[in-house]
Amino acid sequence: MGVYIFVSVLIIIACILQVLVVLVQNSKGGGLAAGFTSTGQSMGVRKTADFLEKATWTLAVVILVLTLTATASIPRGEVVEQPRVGPQQVDPGTIPTIPPPDFN
Repeated sequence: MGVYIFVSVLIIIACILQVLVVLVQNSKGGGLAAGFTSTGQSMGVRKTADFLEKATWTLAVVILVLTLTATASIPRGEVVEQPRVGPQQVDPGTIPTIPPPDFN
């Protein structure tokens, strides 16, 4: 049970990070990368966009692996074999009788 909860928490954290990384990106090349327009920056526009794209793909793979791990670590109860029995015979003496209605 502990492994399943731990992996579930990691999945939630990875999903939150994935949402944040995707929201920082801009489909038109802007977003966080637009603030680094100077050529003297060590992380220019292209490097920032590459980092965000790699982070997106990495988090997607991490979420996939964690979900597979969570599926494999789902706690399962112990299965008890039920004895195979033929058709059940009901003793007529055990059948409850319904009292007749009172029409008074």
